[in-house]
Amino acid sequence: MRVTTILGASLLALSLGTASAGDDETDFVSLFDGESLSGWKSTTENPDSFSVKDGILIVKGGRAHLFYDGPVNDGDFKNFELQAKVRTTPGSNSGIYFHTSYQAEGWPDIGHEAQVNSTNGDPRKTGSLYAIADVYAPGDSEEPFVVRFEGQDIQAWAPSAPSTDGEWFDYTVIVIDNTVELKVDGKTTIKWTEPEDWPDQGRQIDHGTFALQAHDPDSEIHYKDIRVRVLD
Repeated sequence: MRVTTILGASLLALSLGTASAGDDETDFVSLFDGESLSGWKSTTENPDSFSVKDGILIVKGGRAHLFYDGPVNDGDFKNFELQAKVRTTPGSNSGIYFHTSYQAEGWPDIGHEAQVNSTNGDPRKTGSLYAIADVYAPGDSEEPFVVRFEGQDIQAWAPSAPSTDGEWFDYTVIVIDNTVELKVDGKTTIKWTEPEDWPDQGRQIDHGTFALQAHDPDSEIHYKDIRVRVLD
């Protein structure tokens, strides 16, 4: 058993660890040209949920997912550092999937989700590895706690999300071997190492592409400056 932190709170959990990609700015490659959806492929379900305006990839509309299928690393990533600037709007929900693969409709069956949610009713907020290790902000509906376990899900109570509606924040996803680290504005929110006996064959550290989530018609999220550095 190892010790890690979620938003500064001490967390004891099965096989938690650390990851670090350093601060070297070299070797990053852009995945979004700021002008089009070139290199990305939408689900057949609600493809109009994705558009580009003024250099911003706008996610707004019914449930859909936009998968990277461009030339960078042939769209297949194992160890990497992904960076993006993200802006939420009130009540909105989205996510960045990794180690996933194209799926024409529905919620992705494969891969992990880095949650994007500042004020949506879902208590799992920005900086969460969704339903695996969560920054958990239930508001007044639950009494504060430190850390609890709901099955496989590690939840660390927080008073609010580490992101603010209407303000751009830097979101970083780092995977090194079997460890995931998420950062918001340079501050680590979670570090999680997949146990050797991890039972979930879908939500598994493996390899694959990235995807952006359109969650529902009432959610609008903005992305820009999406770039990756391969760490293999």
